Amino acid sequence: MANRKLGCLSIFLFVVLCASVLFNFVLAAAAFHRLSGNTREQEPTPRFRETIVDRGRKGSAEKVAVIPLRGVISSSLPGNVGDSMVDDMRYALEQAREDGNVRAIVLEIDSPGGEVTASDVIYNAVLKARAKKPVVVHMGSLAASGGYYVACAGKYLMASDTTITGSIGVIIQTLNYEQLFNKVGLAAVVFKSGKFKDMLNGARPITPEEREYVQSFVMSTYDKFLGIVAKERNLPADTLRETIADGRILSGRDAREHMLIDGLGQLEDAFAKAKELGNAADATVVKYGPPFALSRLFRALSQPGSKLELTLPKQLVPQLESGRAYFLPSYYAP
Repeated sequence: MANRKLGCLSIFLFVVLCASVLFNFVLAAAAFHRLSGNTREQEPTPRFRETIVDRGRKGSAEKVAVIPLRGVISSSLPGNVGDSMVDDMRYALEQAREDGNVRAIVLEIDSPGGEVTASDVIYNAVLKARAKKPVVVHMGSLAASGGYYVACAGKYLMASDTTITGSIGVIIQTLNYEQLFNKVGLAAVVFKSGKFKDMLNGARPITPEEREYVQSFVMSTYDKFLGIVAKERNLPADTLRETIADGRILSGRDAREHMLIDGLGQLEDAFAKAKELGNAADATVVKYGPPFALSRLFRALSQPGSKLELTLPKQLVPQLESGRAYFLPSYYAP
């Protein structure tokens, strides 16, 4: 009995020792990373891991790269490889663009849209990729507003019958709590350098001049969105403005009837179309995903004040920030 207890104690001490060694190794690596951070050379563009989705003909090196775009488009959402999900999309598109074996790209979108600038950055990254090789866009359950904005950069747009798309428009919202403040006896004290500096301040009513200014900004951004749709889909802007470009959502079938997309089909049909446009019938379809890298863990631990937090992802609880412009369907506004 004594020997058994001694054996259990030995195993426990061994496990504790191993854990201590591993923990000290991580701390040492993080410290080294911090000390060498100011002198290291610029890191190369991160590489995404390729997972085979559909194996092509044996002996063929040709590939079709599948790049997913999922969730709300926002530069504030962390990336798996870059600093943000927007960086991830740029890096993935760059990798596919510069890979000589990639003959075509399938952009798999399942997104309600998001921030105006973030959507525009990804749109331009897709355009850059399209200049070198065909980009087929497949819309999943949802490719609305900013999701459709990004999709417009593709060479060929495909959706299923039940896809929700469209929602061509811009939204800015704010919350006015002046009456609540009055009820509880609170008042905001504001010192400002100009009359518009506290525009959209929820503690007071918005002035007619401010309303006109914000609406002008919204319409200017909307005109840019409308112009991109008109140019990429070869449709008259005035016709779009008078019909479907009023913020309404459309099914995939309706989008096809209004020429917002080129065809209907499933993801496998998008693969086939990409092979056709890329003249690569024997290509292997690969999907990009984040690689596992200890360096990312070390980099995170080396940041001052690093800590672990458990929070719900913003994709699960989308919330519009006051005063920020979005390409999003109106039902995302609380």
